Amino acid sequence: MHLNSEIRLSTAQQSITGRKARNEDCLGFFMPVGNLLTTKGACGMIADGVSTAEAGAEAAEHCVREFINDYFDTPDIWTVKKSAQKVLTSINRALYSRSHEYLSSTRGYVCTFSVLVIKSHTAHIFHIGDSRIYRIRDDHMECLTTDHTTPLSQSTSCLARAMGMDTHLDIDYRTISIEPNDIFFLSTDGVHDTLSPQEIQALIYESKSLDSACEQLVSQSYEKGSTDNISCQLIRVDQIIRESVDDLTDKLTELPFPPDLEPGMRIDDYEVISELYASSRSQLYIVKDPLNGKQRIMKTPSQNFNDDPAYIERFIMEEWVGSRIDSPYVVKVCNANRPKTFLYYLMEKVEGVSLEQWIEDNPYPKPSEAIKLIKQIAKGLQAFHQRETLHQDLKPSNIMISSDHHITLVDFGSVYVSGINEIFIPIERDRVLGTVNYSDPLLRLGQNTGIKGDLFSLACITYEIFTHHLPYGEGLERCETPQQLEKLKYIPSERYNPVLPLWFDRALMKGVSIKSEDRYDTIEQFLQDATHPNPEFLLPKEVEKKTQSVILWQMMSLVWFITSMFLMAALWLQG
Repeated sequence: MHLNSEIRLSTAQQSITGRKARNEDCLGFFMPVGNLLTTKGACGMIADGVSTAEAGAEAAEHCVREFINDYFDTPDIWTVKKSAQKVLTSINRALYSRSHEYLSSTRGYVCTFSVLVIKSHTAHIFHIGDSRIYRIRDDHMECLTTDHTTPLSQSTSCLARAMGMDTHLDIDYRTISIEPNDIFFLSTDGVHDTLSPQEIQALIYESKSLDSACEQLVSQSYEKGSTDNISCQLIRVDQIIRESVDDLTDKLTELPFPPDLEPGMRIDDYEVISELYASSRSQLYIVKDPLNGKQRIMKTPSQNFNDDPAYIERFIMEEWVGSRIDSPYVVKVCNANRPKTFLYYLMEKVEGVSLEQWIEDNPYPKPSEAIKLIKQIAKGLQAFHQRETLHQDLKPSNIMISSDHHITLVDFGSVYVSGINEIFIPIERDRVLGTVNYSDPLLRLGQNTGIKGDLFSLACITYEIFTHHLPYGEGLERCETPQQLEKLKYIPSERYNPVLPLWFDRALMKGVSIKSEDRYDTIEQFLQDATHPNPEFLLPKEVEKKTQSVILWQMMSLVWFITSMFLMAALWLQG
């Protein structure tokens, strides 16, 4: 991987039983090497078992062990937030289940948990309970967490939130930037309830090393009368490798761009059969691998950008992202299985025609057949979304349909990956806007609406399949400002296809709404309303107040009406 997010950290930790019968605290730290450090970061954590829960110590140990085991096994394409929250939710569910295995069980698996993940130039903090995470920078000590406690009296309190306490996990999350020489201090209440922030900071600065600082902090807490387990951890940012533009450019340009290829030419022993597609940004060729006789699609970068590191970085990431999307509805990126001498990547060859051509050849598709296609496109999009990746350029020419009506999404040129966007690079990343008539118009105004952007594209394609037109005509091509977008008017689908039901048109209209807040929140919601009449779409926008008796008869009539609509919808979709 060309990305380099190397950081140098020093760490130390100390934990003693103190004046309690046993130690219910647990600490952990893990710092991987290589690409895993770049994509997932390093993590430190501290947990404090709740004494009244009886199995608090086991809960604390389980949290630390399982977080380290599972967090680094999450997809390297995910953000820190999604990875950690998935793991924490699973851990919480396991603790809660263990506490309720038997109705007569009195062993509660409950603990506090505070996690610090350092990735690239950012610290990610996850916290529940009353353990704490502090940051010391330039002689200033700041507490980065909030205790989740409820006061019972002037001198006592109880935990309001903790791991394993409830089926629903309500955990705090925040991010802060890091700088060299930042010190993060993690502690349980056996330390921070005994020593003041000033005392803690003084002991850290006066100690010769992080190890001796932890020893002094634990020792002083005990001597000052702490009655709890006493645990703390220190993590110091020694160095952040700030790669220069020249260093990154050297990495990106290690492989030269291929020349323009022609049938019969060979590149790394792949024989060029024909050119499939060419644009100002890239070329696609059908090539044959002599080792197995299989044909592949080779994508090569355009010579127009051979001195543009941002373009090259995006091209390299296309292959990396594509190799991590595994779905029967998304084209597979193939391993070259040999050293490359030029910059390119390979994909499986997908048989069939583009959806663009299919729409041209099928002016009046059967609703049931069209809906099956749309559902497959949706599954392809969901495969991207499950990897926290947005397609951002879904259009009929980027979708292939086979002779047996199987759909395959075939392009990664405009993808946005949240997890990669967390990794700092010293250049502004290439921002590729999708095709105007299909991509979210808000994206061109600098607003990333997440999956709602891909949903907009899906709804546009659905509209076109059924009408052979676009929901705003050519209007989107003329819009460059928010004011121009606001003036756009949706063209009812029935204008082009009178047999389309009102409820179906309303689902399309909601899917392609210019305002993101008016769109569906999920693809599933759009598909539901596109295949089943939504009663809300069958009612007038304003209903006058009626007497109770009139309302009763209206409700009965509405039930009969909706039942009829469902039967008609079923017949229409089967047609």
